[in-house]
Amino acid sequence: MTTYRTTSDQTVVVELNPRGNPMLLEENLARSRMHDAEVFAQRHRTAHRLVVARRWRRLAGWAQRRAQLTARAV
Repeated sequence: MTTYRTTSDQTVVVELNPRGNPMLLEENLARSRMHDAEVFAQRHRTAHRLVVARRWRRLAGWAQRRAQLTARAV
């Protein structure tokens, strides 16, 4: 880790990412939060797909039972 002095006399901490480019602490935090948001969105999409699949399965079962009742009535 390397420290740099800015003109306002505040120490800015710079970390080196695996590729060797300097990255400010705020950038690192922003990337971490963006990654967390992407993971959350992926899990949310997966959960939504499961709910939709269950809903369609229930609807298909209802339609099948309805078709069987109609076929028996004829």
